Amino acid sequence: MSINIDPAAIELDAEPERRPAPQPRMSFRKWVRELGWRHLIGIAVVIFAAFPLVYVLSASLNPGGTLTGSNALFRNFSLENYVDLFTDPNRPYAAWFANTMVIGLVTSAGTVFLGALAAYAFSRLRFTGRRVGLLSLILVQMFPQLLAVVAIYLLMRGISDIFPVLGLDSQIGIILVYLGGALGVNTYLMYGFFNTIPTSIDEAAKIDGAGHARIFFTIILRLVAPILAVVGLLSFIATTSEFVIASTLLSSNDKLTLAVGLFRLVSDETNSNYPVFAAGAVLAAIPVMALFLWLQKYIVGGLTAGAVK
Repeated sequence: MSINIDPAAIELDAEPERRPAPQPRMSFRKWVRELGWRHLIGIAVVIFAAFPLVYVLSASLNPGGTLTGSNALFRNFSLENYVDLFTDPNRPYAAWFANTMVIGLVTSAGTVFLGALAAYAFSRLRFTGRRVGLLSLILVQMFPQLLAVVAIYLLMRGISDIFPVLGLDSQIGIILVYLGGALGVNTYLMYGFFNTIPTSIDEAAKIDGAGHARIFFTIILRLVAPILAVVGLLSFIATTSEFVIASTLLSSNDKLTLAVGLFRLVSDETNSNYPVFAAGAVLAAIPVMALFLWLQKYIVGGLTAGAVK
């Protein structure tokens, strides 16, 4: 059996694969002028940002009891300061840590849920006062919460006379204060992200008979997961590091947060122990760092998607 091959069907003039011409090697002087200075600036910024962290870690491992002995990084290595945090009855660090985690997690969860409800209403519903409400949210956030500390204290003291569980020196009371201060800016941040979700999705769900509640909980919340993660992270960081309001509303030693409790470790000039303070600061940074690493894939998309709408 013979096979006839038509020579005309074979493309003989196909061009061979062209390889890119080798680029000339860049001289060292040209590399420094065009790219090297960027690397030098990056290295300087990394050193500037990392040195305080390394110094605090070194101080927390120094059993000397002073910061001057920590000038030589990691010259001494001991876990004595970490042991003192949990064994000294005058500083219930475990209670401070638990209080901070409870307040931070409850506040961040409440901020995400309530802010998402408000953002959905402003984004999808049309009602009287909608535009005024959005402008009010922006105007209120122009004034720092520090200006309202006196008013917050007087309000919480008045509530203590009627409902002590919601007043001064209570975790529920300070959670409510944090929620009120965080809802404005976070609602507006989520509102911009909600606007990026096509309304055709809502219309298709309404045709199938879904109401606003079902659309919000089963469809919209899954689509806006990045901004929910970002708002939760930012709220947790702000709550766990807040000092002014916590020091004003909390007074009992076993109900303090980490920021207030650690400050009291070094506020006494005659009995301050900075290495123990450094050990407490290192442990306090672990939950924030762990949450940041867990949610880092949402940060860039969540922060920028609503800003370009």
